Amino acid sequence: MSNNLILDVRDIKVHFGGVKAVDGATMSVERGSVTSVIGPNGAGKTTLFNLISGAIASDSGTVAFNGEEIQNLHPHQIAHRGMIRTFQGAKVIKRLSVVENVMLGGQKNPGERLSGFFNPRARSRYESESRERAMSLLKQVGIDRFAEDYAGILSGGQRKLLDLARSLMAQPTMLLLDEPFAGVNPTLVEKLLEVLNSLRQAHQLSFLLVEHDLETVMNISDRVVVMAEGKVIADGLPNSIYDNELVIDAYLGTRKKKS
Repeated sequence: MSNNLILDVRDIKVHFGGVKAVDGATMSVERGSVTSVIGPNGAGKTTLFNLISGAIASDSGTVAFNGEEIQNLHPHQIAHRGMIRTFQGAKVIKRLSVVENVMLGGQKNPGERLSGFFNPRARSRYESESRERAMSLLKQVGIDRFAEDYAGILSGGQRKLLDLARSLMAQPTMLLLDEPFAGVNPTLVEKLLEVLNSLRQAHQLSFLLVEHDLETVMNISDRVVVMAEGKVIADGLPNSIYDNELVIDAYLGTRKKKS
């Protein structure tokens, strides 16, 4: 695995019954880059995400993260190594405040261990430091004005910004974002794009996205991976995707022909 690659997926496969959901997919992500996975419904995009993040086990193939094979690890073990995954529907605890939701992403809480539980000073220090960091992250994503409000009042787009802030509490080196722009109004899409670019620079993060909004994908991505029927059919710079006949047939279709 090249030192410049943070993620390297090789010939990964999984089938459910007689269906080959992912059939020999190979792709990689360079450090500090944004890579997007696109494709028609049923192409295997979300299943590939699940395989990479450990949510489901592969039948064969390898997934290497930071040079270490992780295909046999559980999701929490992968998360502890620095890969954090979000979901299409941002999960929030509505009756907790926005800042408390973000604080849930913190690591090494002394209260989670018996020795720390009986050390109120350590727990108090951790909570104070955690709240300070959560507030800083909320400011970075632009929703710090809602910090003390119940998370249930947030719009869908604001919840995705909250999800980003909470993910960053775990101090990841790579974020897997599942349709981060789905169901978000155009104004907040612009805000999300701005936030992702600033986070990428401030935290030296690498991103892997599954997304359907093709225009947004082309604007934010360094590379685009195209899947169809469980296989990777194209992998390259965004502009090159429009000129790939396999992609035109499988995904872009009439849009390309009309342009």
